[in-house]
This record gives sequence, structure tokens and C-alpha cells, in this order.
Amino acid sequence: MSEKIGFVGVGRMGANMARRLKDCGYDVTAVYDVYTAGAEELASELGCEACQELSRVTELADVIFTVVTDDAAMLSIFAEDGLLKGADGKTFVNCATISPATHLIVEAAAEKVGAKTLEGCMASSIPQAREGTLYLMCGGKEETFKAVEPILEQLSSSMRYVGKSGEAAKVKALVNMVMNINTAALAEGLGIGDAVGLDLNMLREVFSQTGANSNVLKTDGEDMQIRDHECYFSAAHAAKDSGIALELGESTGLTLPLAAATKAQYDRMVAEGLGDLDKSGIAELTFKGRHAG
Repeated sequence: MSEKIGFVGVGRMGANMARRLKDCGYDVTAVYDVYTAGAEELASELGCEACQELSRVTELADVIFTVVTDDAAMLSIFAEDGLLKGADGKTFVNCATISPATHLIVEAAAEKVGAKTLEGCMASSIPQAREGTLYLMCGGKEETFKAVEPILEQLSSSMRYVGKSGEAAKVKALVNMVMNINTAALAEGLGIGDAVGLDLNMLREVFSQTGANSNVLKTDGEDMQIRDHECYFSAAHAAKDSGIALELGESTGLTLPLAAATKAQYDRMVAEGLGDLDKSGIAELTFKGRHAG
């Protein structure tokens, strides 16, 4: 555990991953976030530096995890005067759900300065980040994966090396696309059940014993029923990730009506001010008498 660890992006996922590695005995030396107060609070908790400059994270750490919001944020942090300044010999594990093309751009830029990158695409959510039970889909050079695998093992209950850079991002986009479609379908099924007067506890139990079952039913079904949309995976992120999958599919000439309809629903949530709700909040668009939009 000689590696010094840094984190860029310490929202709920990044912060809990940092806490987990600290608990496992790793030296977390640096954190950075555009929300400086959050970074300073976490740094105080972990006993590390809340960096004011991205290049300072690179200076203080050997392995830097990035957990940012989208392609634009990813490209901005990997500017030459950002994380790549003084990055020779450093390894970046990039965990955000972004487009495959952006991972390739970042990999090429890092290699020019002697740095290495790895996709560490995450499934699961905030509790799993804290407990070290994420499912990780990894892409990049296999030797880079092997080098950081001991660290990743502390963050995950299972992981899969997918292949070259960009491949894990493709898999993650499809994971989230199918999850989002399942979520939208469940909201409609429960919404219809509620509208026709069915007992939703009964309906969810029947769903769980039939072909209507899904992991989304377990995580979101009751929340949709009782309108508990505490955010673990936001509607705004669901819209973004559905868009990545749509672009991926459409680039091959495929027609994807379910993915397109699901993205439209999540886009509507964002447009109507519901983007900060959990993805389960899509039920607010399907249950009668709920959202007035």
C-alpha cells in the first residue's frame, strides 16, 4: 500500500471511495473538487490536502481517481496545465460515465506526457462505494489494470477487465441504458396499476415472482410507490447516460425506439426541474395526479 492516492471529484461517490481507501490503509494525500467547501471538509476528515489546483493533486499522488460529471468536465481536468502537468509516471483511474471517444482522447493526451490511464466504470451506488462493494468495468492497457488491481479490489466486490480503452465505457453506457429503460417501464406499470385501483404492494410482489422482475424493482419499486426519491443516481445523469448509449447505437445505424423514448422522459424531468431527483422520480411523470407538468 505504498501508493499515494488522490481524488478529483469528491461528491458522494468520490468522497466515499476516498473514505474506503483510507479505511483500507491507503495514504489518501489529495482531494480536489470545484465545490471547494466539500473538498475542504473531506480533506479535514481524511487528514489530507484540499488542493486548489489540479496539478497539485498530480504532484501529491501516484494514482489519481477522477469522478466527474460529463465529457466536458473530463476534458477540462486533463488540460496540459491541469492534471497532466508533471504527470510523468502517474496513473489516472477514470470512473465517470462518459463517452468512449473521450476516454481515447484522455488516454492519448496522458501517454504524451508519460502517464497512464484506466477506465474504472462503476456500477452500484453510494453505499457500495463506502463499503467497497462496487462492480467495476475496466478498460485500458492490461498492464495498467494489473498494476492498480490491488487498489481496485478494495473498492469492489467484483470487477471485469473488458479490454482496450473505450470498451468499458461502451459496456457501462449499455448497462445504464437498459437500467433506465427498466426504470421507465416499471414507473409506467406501477402508474397504470395505481390508476386502475390495484394494491401496489400486491402488484410489486407479483412482479417480483414473474417476468416483470428486475433489480430496478428491488431498488426503486417501493420508492416510486411512496414517492421517496432521495438521490442515488439522478434523473439528469440518467438523461446524459441514455444519450451516450443512443449515440453509440445510432453510430452503427441501429434504430432504438425504447432508448429514445426513455431519454425523452428523463430529458423532460430535467426540463421541468426534476433533474436532481433520483431516477425513480420518473414515476412522478407517470402516476396520475402527481407532477403537473
